[in-house]
Amino acid sequence: MVCATAALVAAGPADAVEAAVGPAEPRVEVEIPGPEQGGDAGSGHALVPSAGSPAKSAGRLTEAERSADGEVTKIIDNGSTADRLDVVVIGDGYTAAELPRFHADAEQKWAEVAAVEPYTTYHGLFNVWTVDAVSRESGVSGDPDPATVRDTALGSYFWCDAIERLLCIDQPKVDAYVAKAPAADLVIVLANSAKYGGAGYNEPSATLGYEGISTASAGHPKSGQVAIHETGHSLGKLADEYFYPGVPEYEKYTGPEPVESNSSGLPADRMAAQRAKWYRWLGEESPDGGTVGAYEGGNYYVTGLYRPTDNSLMRVLGKPFNLPGVESMIAGFYQHAKIATALTPTDRTLRLRDTAKVAVPKLAGADGRQLAVRWYLDGRELRRFEGRTEVSVAELWLFDLRTHRLSVTAEDRTPSVRDPKTARTLRSSVEWKVRL
Repeated sequence: MVCATAALVAAGPADAVEAAVGPAEPRVEVEIPGPEQGGDAGSGHALVPSAGSPAKSAGRLTEAERSADGEVTKIIDNGSTADRLDVVVIGDGYTAAELPRFHADAEQKWAEVAAVEPYTTYHGLFNVWTVDAVSRESGVSGDPDPATVRDTALGSYFWCDAIERLLCIDQPKVDAYVAKAPAADLVIVLANSAKYGGAGYNEPSATLGYEGISTASAGHPKSGQVAIHETGHSLGKLADEYFYPGVPEYEKYTGPEPVESNSSGLPADRMAAQRAKWYRWLGEESPDGGTVGAYEGGNYYVTGLYRPTDNSLMRVLGKPFNLPGVESMIAGFYQHAKIATALTPTDRTLRLRDTAKVAVPKLAGADGRQLAVRWYLDGRELRRFEGRTEVSVAELWLFDLRTHRLSVTAEDRTPSVRDPKTARTLRSSVEWKVRL
């Protein structure tokens, strides 16, 4: 905790140094995972070089290696990139001969993510792509020790910022491989290593559109949890719920109300009175254990800020998201994924022999709940078609030669979302023109 906190506190201006030696290399803020022993989800942030650490000079790939490098595979296919949340997984430290193992590692890590709610229920909203990055040497720098330097495609290295478990990358190199995928909303970099570590690059990409990059070691059993925690930031826009006891700068928060949905300066009674933040969940039993309330400490501060539950995944690895966290994650999913996808073109008028078809993802929650699908003709609901994903024009019983509007709306009425503003985003519609 000491070195991580020091990194967070010390990440301040460097104007004097820059003036003396010239412009500093671009740096990016990353989250440091918690120690391997214990359950802390994180232990602060550090400013690290975006282009990574000086590494062994990159050798040239052979012709066979070049032919394998950059190959894109869709390992989870749930529909069009325009309507799904696209995850791109890239491996580092895998030679051409080890690419089959990278694909197996990618599938295993995604299975770990999909085993955590709300990913389990909503896995049908995701596409997952792998991009092959061929390294000349197996493994990554910093494993097993700081003196170990390897020639890898993405420049991954442990001991980033002198913190052993902090696994950093050369972000421009990662971006070059991300750009090969058809779309990217979230990026996971898997290092070919069994050493514990990871990092969260949670700044959205202005050029490629992804929300963040999570790094993780492919062979460590806790690395999947590190990656899932980081998606709480990138997709759910959640704050960390851990804090720094004993660090004067973080003893008491006195600033404005935080923007994150799971951090507040309001105790439970004032939150309920002001109908603010997670007030709709107060008193409910949460999947991470205990009751939703206002627990002091969070967003790095010991006092002055409150978190919804004592120990959710945003504080402790291996725990579920709490109820407000689940709601925020679902909202984040639907920022990128649509519920209804037209399978029948909408740019032409459908006639008597045509059928309007739509794809609606299946939910996989334990309650068996599915999305609500309703059809409308000129704004009037056709209740006999409720739940169907295709309707023929002949079934509409049109009796005139006018052009009509046929539409379908798919809606997620999940009880896990209580904010009406968020609930309104959990629906999408498709419309066709139809006539005899």
